Amino acid sequence: MPRIEINKDRCKGCLLCVPVCPHDSLEISIALNVYGIHIAAFKIDGICSGCTNCATVCPDAAIEVFKD
Repeated sequence: MPRIEINKDRCKGCLLCVPVCPHDSLEISIALNVYGIHIAAFKIDGICSGCTNCATVCPDAAIEVFKD
């Protein structure tokens, strides 16, 4: 099953990844990174199809997609 990993210290919270997810599986996190920014997070009940839209649109390369 595909999955994503978000590098919380590279994420600047621009949230460009949220609207491009075809399964609406990304959201803003309540957690803060080391810079005090609310980052993108994968929803607990989210579905990842491995489309790579989120990783492609991320300007800081903070998202990796794994197709295990």
